[in-house]
Amino acid sequence: MLIMASMIVYHLKDIQYKAERAITPFHIFDLDREALAAYREPHTKDHFCLLFVKKGRLNLHVEDRRYTVNAPHICVIFPGQLSSKELLSDDFEGKLILFDEVLFCSDILKNELSIYNYNISVKLNHIELPEAETSEIEMLLEQVEKSYQDLTSIKKEQARFYIKIILLKLVEFVHTKWGNSQLSNENAKIYGKFLELLERHYKTERTVGWYAEKLQLSPKKLNEITRKIAGLTSIETIHARIMNEIKQLLLLSNYSHKEIAFELGFNSPAALNKFVRAKLDETPTNLQQQLAQMYKT
Repeated sequence: MLIMASMIVYHLKDIQYKAERAITPFHIFDLDREALAAYREPHTKDHFCLLFVKKGRLNLHVEDRRYTVNAPHICVIFPGQLSSKELLSDDFEGKLILFDEVLFCSDILKNELSIYNYNISVKLNHIELPEAETSEIEMLLEQVEKSYQDLTSIKKEQARFYIKIILLKLVEFVHTKWGNSQLSNENAKIYGKFLELLERHYKTERTVGWYAEKLQLSPKKLNEITRKIAGLTSIETIHARIMNEIKQLLLLSNYSHKEIAFELGFNSPAALNKFVRAKLDETPTNLQQQLAQMYKT
């Protein structure tokens, strides 16, 4: 496995205070322009990040998506997502909660609440809540911080409980907002399983037929489900995952194009070049230049 030497990766254990590392899976702090300085350059994390904008605005860049985030919006960044925070207003104020996989209730989402799980890492990147829901989230955040300031064993569990409530409320809100309540539980489960398979095998398996066989479906049926839920065909979903990884490697690694090609299962640099041209009508070199300019603050 090649090593991506130039990528900025933040680890929760390095951010937490020494006294809290052994007892809590989260960390909380206030944000202003100075506190956000470390997060302005493109980076990834090994943990989740919940950003609540209390005042002012910023431009948030996640993967290839840009958001203008005004108070009182909420953003949840997932582990491994490439992000940067840009163009902060002078009056910017916010709250940041960093937490690990356990607090995100991933097991619950994959099982009991699987209908809510598909595409969740995109849906939660930027959330504009109505006034009533915003007030409710603010009250929960106050309870989290109050418990965090006096972190006994009981208060730690209280804080974790409040964070989970916040996350589940956000998941429910975006699920309803995106109109997915019309989808059947069965289709949602299938799509979720497709994404799980894709995440594990996208470097080696590129055909719809392979995923359909694993899911015991026809390619036509899988395509029907992915198009209905995500607005993309199955092959577009596969290619989008590959392209996302290409962009990350071009921007954040010191890989040569040859190394990127073999890391992602292409049999030659020419095959990588052909793939990027087919999708974006440009070369990997041009794409790399554009990404560097796009993320330049």
